[in-house]
Amino acid sequence: MAWFVLLVSGVLEAVWAVALGRSEGFTRLAPSIVFAIGMVLSMDGLAYAMRTLPLGTSYAVWVGVGATLTVAYGMGTGDESVSAVKILLMLGLVGCIVGLKLAH
Repeated sequence: MAWFVLLVSGVLEAVWAVALGRSEGFTRLAPSIVFAIGMVLSMDGLAYAMRTLPLGTSYAVWVGVGATLTVAYGMGTGDESVSAVKILLMLGLVGCIVGLKLAH
């Protein structure tokens, strides 16, 4: 259960990161609210997972999932440039996350 919650928390990290960018310095209400809710839920899920999983593993997976999805979202919307190198590095990051799960 901790791994599932951790993955969902990583997804929520990407949600709040995108919302933070869209909030334009907290001047737009809807993205600011999404940011606040996403951040609280993401942190709560990370804290829950850390009850069972090691700190370093939990944090690495949380950040890795969030960063990968944030970059992928940016590429999908055109806000981030797409390149083979970036895609390979993101796949490497996902591979490392899977490796941490398998090593656990």
